[in-house]
Amino acid sequence: MGTAERKLRNRVDRKRRIVTAARAIAEREGWPAVTIRRLADEIEYSQPVLYSHFQNRDAIVAAVAVEGFKELTEALQGASIAAEGTADALRNSARAYLAFALRNPALYEAMFILPTELLFAEVSTKPELRAAFAALAAVMKPFSADVAAAAEVYWASLHGLVELELSGRIRRGMHEERIALLVQIMAGGAAGSGATGSDDAAPVHRST
Repeated sequence: MGTAERKLRNRVDRKRRIVTAARAIAEREGWPAVTIRRLADEIEYSQPVLYSHFQNRDAIVAAVAVEGFKELTEALQGASIAAEGTADALRNSARAYLAFALRNPALYEAMFILPTELLFAEVSTKPELRAAFAALAAVMKPFSADVAAAAEVYWASLHGLVELELSGRIRRGMHEERIALLVQIMAGGAAGSGATGSDDAAPVHRST
């Protein structure tokens, strides 16, 4: 291994250690505990070394978020592959999204709540973010002619459920019922407004 290659490998390893430490501290103690000084102490690097890899704390949060989007994409794709039919894929996707967020609240916060310079729905959006959205769009495709808009509404619904559950502002013990209703609305409602439709999508029933 040449000197240049060794330096590059060491740099990548240091960056990975910084991101891993930031995520671990955030999951244990919350993001307010994650500071440049705390990270430097945690991984025994000087603060200048950290700044040589990341411009500021927000950049570290962004790096954690990108890691999270990779993991979310894997979870969504795995859930979809295991499904039997299009409505089941939608249901599995919702379960996977909620499980991921509730299992990793600090990671989810980095991805969607904390300020970063990550751009969404732009030409320069990172591929990791695009891949996560594509995984959501894939399960909506059978139910809507406007897949992007349907995926955005689906994503917004999932995000709202996550935030309300994490903050304790909706009833406990109703997790599966909410998923079932969301799938019913998204599959049946989208199919009723210009979608291609699906045989295994249950219709939306409304009381009169």
